[in-house]
Amino acid sequence: MNPSREPLLKRLPVLFEIPAPDAVRARRRIEVMERNLMLPVKIFFVGMIYYSFNFSPWVEQISSGLDVTVETMQVLFWFYILVSVLLAAPLFAAERLPLALLQWTVVTISLTDGLMLAGMTYITGGLDSILFWLFLALILRNAVSVPPGFSQLFLNFATSLCYALVAVLDKAVTTNLDDVTFRAQDLSPHEEVGEPFVLRMLVLWLTAITCYGVQAFLERQRLATEEAGEFAARENQLHSAGRLAAEFAHQIKNPLAVINNAAYSLKRSLNNGNAAAGQQIEIIQEEVARADKVITQIMGYAQLSEGRVEKLDVVEKIDKAIELVFPTAVPTEIKVVKKIADHFPPLLMQRGHLSEILVNLLQNARDALGGQGNILVEAVVQRNHSIEISIADDGPGIAPDKVERVFEAYFTTKEKGTGLGLAIVKHNAELYGGSVRLDSALGKGAKFTVIFPARALPKPFLK
Repeated sequence: MNPSREPLLKRLPVLFEIPAPDAVRARRRIEVMERNLMLPVKIFFVGMIYYSFNFSPWVEQISSGLDVTVETMQVLFWFYILVSVLLAAPLFAAERLPLALLQWTVVTISLTDGLMLAGMTYITGGLDSILFWLFLALILRNAVSVPPGFSQLFLNFATSLCYALVAVLDKAVTTNLDDVTFRAQDLSPHEEVGEPFVLRMLVLWLTAITCYGVQAFLERQRLATEEAGEFAARENQLHSAGRLAAEFAHQIKNPLAVINNAAYSLKRSLNNGNAAAGQQIEIIQEEVARADKVITQIMGYAQLSEGRVEKLDVVEKIDKAIELVFPTAVPTEIKVVKKIADHFPPLLMQRGHLSEILVNLLQNARDALGGQGNILVEAVVQRNHSIEISIADDGPGIAPDKVERVFEAYFTTKEKGTGLGLAIVKHNAELYGGSVRLDSALGKGAKFTVIFPARALPKPFLK
């Protein structure tokens, strides 16, 4: 095989992957299609079939010689009604049932309908029956009710096999009838199982594939539209927060500079040797310097917020952060183990914000180990498409009374720590609608977990 074609072949399955709709949309589709539309339609058809079995010669005229088959279908018809009633009950409690149970109920209903339709198709003409077109309707119905993926393709393939069952029964019964019986029963010869049957099966399969392809296209268009809107909203929100922070820092920094200059001049003008006054002036200068440091940090954040929101590759950013904190050229006795999923949805963030989160957590784990130990970096995608990144160490852990305070600004358990690293992690995560939590106990290490939602607009910078 041409090596240049291998990446393309590997990417083909990804092109047809469709994220499952959220729980609210999935329930709504089931309610509209199965409860509001299909139930009334099924009641109408059940009434027609009941009338044809008991009051109309519709069935008997077509298959008068196959009384056993018709009688069997009548028995199965009552069984089908019982099963349909039992399976319809969950549809009226859709809001209270788990989504997975509701979806498998729909799959069972569709399979039952397919088998019943196959029986009715056989006794109303077999391969010549006009009921063939209802198999197409079933496939369209499945495409709406069942979420895209293997379950939908499996169900539609099974529906096509129900029509194949019609051909098998039709061929088996007519083959076993001799010519005398065939003419005595006045049966019409059915078409041979050949090209017409193959063409109809192709129509069913092409319909199933087309429905899936259309869903893939529309879902990707919807996701692209939502992503573009979220992209713009996040960028505008961050820019607004950055401009507000820069304006705030500018307005406060100037008065602080004046106060600092005045304190310096006042200290020089003191010639009477008043030590207490000198100490008070030194306190003023220290506090001004501290406030200036905080404002400088705010201005740094403002410049970062004015940056560009990007689609970030989670795996790539994790690898870069590990290389930054643990360069391969520098020997260390700390072992970093990665357990990272293969595929992630892109994170819509500023590159610097995600880097700060990862680097700060890795540095925190490295400092906690004191030069020797193990760090486990895990990243997974949850069922709701949120991204969960955790960094755990087997260091000394954190005391219970300090766990709640580690994310406070200027609180630190290190001798030379600034107390800002974890506060920045919390701030950057919450800015994008995410969260961070700590699981730790003395002697059992510490584990920090950051969760980013699949879709969430950033929170305001100032509350």
